[in-house]
Amino acid sequence: MFRDRLAIVLLLLPLLIGVIAVGGWLYIAGVCLVLVLAAAEFGLLFRRVGLRPSLPLLVIGAAALVVARTSDLLPVEAALTALILASMTWHLIDFERGAPRSGTDFAVTVGGLLYVGWIGAYLIKLRQLPDGLWWLMLALPAVWLADSAAYFVGRAVGKHRLAPRLSPHKTWEGYLAGVVMGALSGAAFAALWRIGAGPGSAVTPLNGMILGAVVSVLAPLGDVGISMFKREVGVKDSGNLLPGHGGALDRIDSWIWASALGYYLALGLAG
Repeated sequence: MFRDRLAIVLLLLPLLIGVIAVGGWLYIAGVCLVLVLAAAEFGLLFRRVGLRPSLPLLVIGAAALVVARTSDLLPVEAALTALILASMTWHLIDFERGAPRSGTDFAVTVGGLLYVGWIGAYLIKLRQLPDGLWWLMLALPAVWLADSAAYFVGRAVGKHRLAPRLSPHKTWEGYLAGVVMGALSGAAFAALWRIGAGPGSAVTPLNGMILGAVVSVLAPLGDVGISMFKREVGVKDSGNLLPGHGGALDRIDSWIWASALGYYLALGLAG
């Protein structure tokens, strides 16, 4: 499995970095595609246990929220209000047709829209900030490298399990190693990216260390959060999109929170 994961990373990482660097509509379209797949996987997870979240609303709504939050094409509040009303209407009709748990179905649909669409939009909002390319390329590598450090250190010396029920292979030793790696990689990448960002940029090694540390401390909650959903429905992965990596939702579980945290940290650190 490790060889499969490494091969996929080596194949797709240059493409991912290229799309991030280009930005614009190419990047927005790529993020929307991944989030739409993740939204579909979110709904299908809960359908495994007999719930009936609305897959069409999850897919279309996640894309609509991303567009509304990152462009002027749709008003954000109106889009969110319309999607919640549409979800209520959908599940009222479904209940009349015999669905047994439409109240819970409604909650899952709205939860998926907010989790995947609203939070996922930060992947684009962070890129759209001044110096957004550099901030995004601090936040994502920090969480990637922190995850790798946590994996290897946890396997080598990990003895104290972090969340035995949610993710039994994660350890406190691995988690702390990930935080250290995230902070150090944030400082190192900030020093490198400052060449492109310019001397007047807030992308500094100190700010990179702060961002990397905060992201590494909190973004893993996204990982164990998706693990909670998967444990509840009894599956290992949210999908089969990539060999060794699972589905789209498995891949972005920490990314979306790294981007959300990175967005507000970038705003604060840039002053």
